[in-house]
Amino acid sequence: MKNCLKSILALFFLAAFTDIYAQVGSEYIFGLNLSTLEIKANGTSTIPKASVGIHYGGCLNLTVTDNFSLQPGLMFSAKGTSYKIDTLEYTISPIYIEVSLISKYTFGSDAIQGAVFVGPYVSCGVGGYKIEPGGDFKSLRFGSGGIADLKAFDAGFIFGAGVKIRSFMISVQYGIGLANIEPSSSGDLEMKNRVLGISLNTLFANK
Repeated sequence: MKNCLKSILALFFLAAFTDIYAQVGSEYIFGLNLSTLEIKANGTSTIPKASVGIHYGGCLNLTVTDNFSLQPGLMFSAKGTSYKIDTLEYTISPIYIEVSLISKYTFGSDAIQGAVFVGPYVSCGVGGYKIEPGGDFKSLRFGSGGIADLKAFDAGFIFGAGVKIRSFMISVQYGIGLANIEPSSSGDLEMKNRVLGISLNTLFANK
């Protein structure tokens, strides 16, 4: 867990200082996640019920050109899903620290601008809970092997679009996890995060 956190924080600071000559602004971000897990067993994929969570954090805005910028971001993000095994229902709700490096293209007037963006993320599970049949709440265990619920490390891509009005931006984004977070060593079971997010960004002017 400590190594995972050190890795994503190192990536964040590296991204933040990628271009020391860039004009730098910042954004605070708060929003909702509608998330689930894509579960594949023996080659067959299923999508369980979606869960609602929140995300919050911030990013730097490194201006490269008038229309293009890089945004290294640091976020807390609550994800999860509900699923059934036979007739028994389970809920799993992990919390991640997530680092992203978004490439954003903007267009439009000074008053109203549109934006499209895409970029990779890495994240580390730092908490969360699960609900087992019978309604028992338990803390999530990250790691590998039979006693763990999920692997801590996740990585994938985010893409989306937004509308900026003055110093605020409303955006919709979709995160596709590429890492298998199923903790067992069995090759016939995969679990991957899928997250639809809606965010409100508060923008601060470039220096």
